[in-house]
Amino acid sequence: MTQDPAIEIRDLHKSYGAIEVLKGVSMTAYPGDVVAVIGGSGSGKSTMLRCINMLEKPSSGRIAIQGEAYEMRQLGTNAMEPASPKQVQRIRSQLGMVFQNFNLWPHRTVLQNVIEVPIHVLGVPKEQAVARGRDVLARVGLAEKEDVYPAFMSGGQQQRAAIARVLAVDPLAMLFDEPTSALDPELVGEVLSVIRDLAAEKRTMVLVTHEMAFARDVASHVIYLRDGRIEEEGPPEQIFGDPQSPNLQQFIRSVA
Repeated sequence: MTQDPAIEIRDLHKSYGAIEVLKGVSMTAYPGDVVAVIGGSGSGKSTMLRCINMLEKPSSGRIAIQGEAYEMRQLGTNAMEPASPKQVQRIRSQLGMVFQNFNLWPHRTVLQNVIEVPIHVLGVPKEQAVARGRDVLARVGLAEKEDVYPAFMSGGQQQRAAIARVLAVDPLAMLFDEPTSALDPELVGEVLSVIRDLAAEKRTMVLVTHEMAFARDVASHVIYLRDGRIEEEGPPEQIFGDPQSPNLQQFIRSVA
């Protein structure tokens, strides 16, 4: 590949006191890649994702977004912090994260949620932000919900609104942290359908998910995390069709 990776992680470690959650994880996502991260509870999936946009501070390692590495300052043998908060803010503005629990502002309508960051963080003129907001709400099937408050929407609608909020800033890459785990089973499909459409648009995504069939269908690359390490990775047809690790074989059987 001649282009810079959209996201590059090298030898990432993360500890909480004596507990080491990530033990040297490396990952590369090029523009247009959909990287699915799978694994059991406590394997480090969400921690890895949160380190990408510095919601969690790595203990050691290197993270670069579109060729630009975070400038980090060592605080000791097992801790680092960003050396430039302005750099973190700038890089973070290129990333969009969709959380498990929606994280919508309850006192704002759906449209107000979507236009908040473009106007107040990115400085987009309000008229332009509103037009873009209505466009992305239509794309996720919520055009008629722009004046509704989150409390009056289903979980699936709230998560689609959260995706629209990310799309409103047209991010370089999108990070999904178990986006369907808080949903009732009958609402999962509507959210996965939106993510599937984004994958078809060749949007760069890192997707932490427990939806194995979905990961097999949409991912270009799959990473299996176990106990803070990448135990196996490869194209979905290999990971799901011919897994080599006995642990991965057992994991796929357990979630099938």
